[in-house]
Amino acid sequence: MKSMFERAALDDVVRRIDSLNAGSQRLWGKMGVAQMLAHCSVTFEVATGRRTARRMLIGRLIGPFFKKRYYDDSDFSRNSPTHPTFIVADEREFGQEKQRLLGLAREFSEGGEAKCTTEPHSFFGRLTPGEWGIGMYKHLDHHLRQFGA
Repeated sequence: MKSMFERAALDDVVRRIDSLNAGSQRLWGKMGVAQMLAHCSVTFEVATGRRTARRMLIGRLIGPFFKKRYYDDSDFSRNSPTHPTFIVADEREFGQEKQRLLGLAREFSEGGEAKCTTEPHSFFGRLTPGEWGIGMYKHLDHHLRQFGA
């Protein structure tokens, strides 16, 4: 599985983010493209420790049973529930959100495992930096595919 800590994975997502434009249409879900970019930026803020996301009760109960899906070869399910911290309901400016996400993805990737958060994931709990790297790639890949990128 690809990891955001690999240069090739970073190059892949940068190319795919660059292929998006303000008119990119979603193939599923509710977010517009600028909202999706903002949503992905918030996840990188959590992964770098800039922001925290409170553990969900449901995650404490069943998260350990699903934890491996965060970093295995399976795809994320479409239209899965989203933690309130990561919901972007307001409209966003596409260009700003695109640049923000590109910067955060590069920061996370180039910072490497040493710069990864030590806080638990809001659903899955404690993750190793390697698990965070894979999970962050999978999450971003999921949303880029959502917009055909």
